[in-house]
Amino acid sequence: MSGDRASWTRRASRAVVRRLPLLGTLLGLGLATWLVATNDLGAVAAAFGRIGMAGFVGVTLVRALVVIVCGIAWARILDGLSPAPSSACLILRFVREGINVLLPVASVGGDVLGARLLTFWGVAGSLAAASVLADLLFQVGTLALFAGLGATLLSHVEGAAAAELASWTLRTLAAAGLALAAFFALQRTGIVRVVEERLTALGRRFVRETETRPEPGQRIQGALDAVWAPGRRGHLAQSFVLHALAWILGTAEVFVVLTCIGVDTVGLSDILVIEALSQAIKAAAFLVPSGLGVQEGGLVLVCGLFGIDAGTAIALSLARRVPDVVLGLPALLVWQNLEARRASVRPAAPTCDRP
Repeated sequence: MSGDRASWTRRASRAVVRRLPLLGTLLGLGLATWLVATNDLGAVAAAFGRIGMAGFVGVTLVRALVVIVCGIAWARILDGLSPAPSSACLILRFVREGINVLLPVASVGGDVLGARLLTFWGVAGSLAAASVLADLLFQVGTLALFAGLGATLLSHVEGAAAAELASWTLRTLAAAGLALAAFFALQRTGIVRVVEERLTALGRRFVRETETRPEPGQRIQGALDAVWAPGRRGHLAQSFVLHALAWILGTAEVFVVLTCIGVDTVGLSDILVIEALSQAIKAAAFLVPSGLGVQEGGLVLVCGLFGIDAGTAIALSLARRVPDVVLGLPALLVWQNLEARRASVRPAAPTCDRP
């Protein structure tokens, strides 16, 4: 009886996890609908129309540059460890973004698939997964620093609402810092190896006796040890700096859109605050695909602190979704093309514990 109950619990848990992106999508749609219904749709349309083709092209070019910088950052993590060229990371970075912003998956779904697709270039699955884990750590870590800078600048803005939001953000970032430290510790200690040992032992009953256990260098922990090896600190530092640069470049999207709409009451520091805090709010709701509704709500909240009306803030959010489609759709086509050519993929190269 207890076995049946445990089996039912496992099935129910898996069903809930599978449906989390769908639930996030429904919540996001509900929030987006509420924002549109409670604001002046005419004002949104008017602000959106003032952006013009030049504005949309500018935003798309900035986003493409940001993704390219992130792709180079990922390539620096893999440099010297894999046979994949840097161009593979650039291509797959666009694919990762396209999946995350256009498909009903959590905002890390594209990263998981990106690791799998990287094996098509002959990279061992363990190393591909380890590189994505390190890449995500740098991405989230630099976002936390960027958001901290935005919150610090916001604390100097007059008004109780600005002070309260700045204080709440800094407290949240302190908690997030502990989580990031734990995430890094998990990658640098043998905990991952322990988990792999348990999973391997559990899986023995489901595999043929002729199948052997993977060599240490083929496991994720071994690949993580190779990624974080002391001799690779230069590569890792370059990746970290590139991710930080990517977040700063993202402020240009806000600048381009607000300039095209005709908003001239905010300075560069205000734009940095808008970008930093809206990205942090969107990242916190990573279970909502593409931050649907959350991105719009975050921009309405933060822009309001600088006297920007809700219609303009929603138009800003809609304009920033244009690159999602313009760059995301071709990326999805590239993904499908890669899947169609699976038969010609290179065999995975062995991964060493040290570069």
